[in-house]
Amino acid sequence: MSHKKSNDAVKQFGFSLIELMIAVAILGIIAAIAYPSYTEYVKKSRRADAQGALVSFAGAMERHFTVNGSYCGAGSDANSECGNNSAGAPKIFQAWAPTDTPAKSSAFYELKIVSVAPSSFQLEASPINSQHGDDCGTLTITHTGARGAAQSGCWP
Repeated sequence: MSHKKSNDAVKQFGFSLIELMIAVAILGIIAAIAYPSYTEYVKKSRRADAQGALVSFAGAMERHFTVNGSYCGAGSDANSECGNNSAGAPKIFQAWAPTDTPAKSSAFYELKIVSVAPSSFQLEASPINSQHGDDCGTLTITHTGARGAAQSGCWP
């Protein structure tokens, strides 16, 4: 007859609380490093989309000039140099970016005509909603193709 001694160790499977706490701490450290990088990447991709929309908007302004012989009349606000419907929110292009977003409330940039004259314009994309506070701030482009931002290195 075989007898089992009471002091024989019984094998147990699983994790101890210490092992579990170490794993959670490691995951926390990785998340603390990865999350800021991820959010910066998301902001950069949204900024790139706004830059593309701004360049497309400038192209729409050039088409408007070709048809009308002037940049005037492309916006929804009055402008002293061009008269009514010249600056402000565009009538010839989407007023926010991404341009395929159905409503401004879910967009990341607002597009508008800052200044306009018969032979010149300046457009801007201002960060809104969750993109507000982006380091590059408002992006601009002019009729000559000159690009600007609050910091250098924001345009590729």
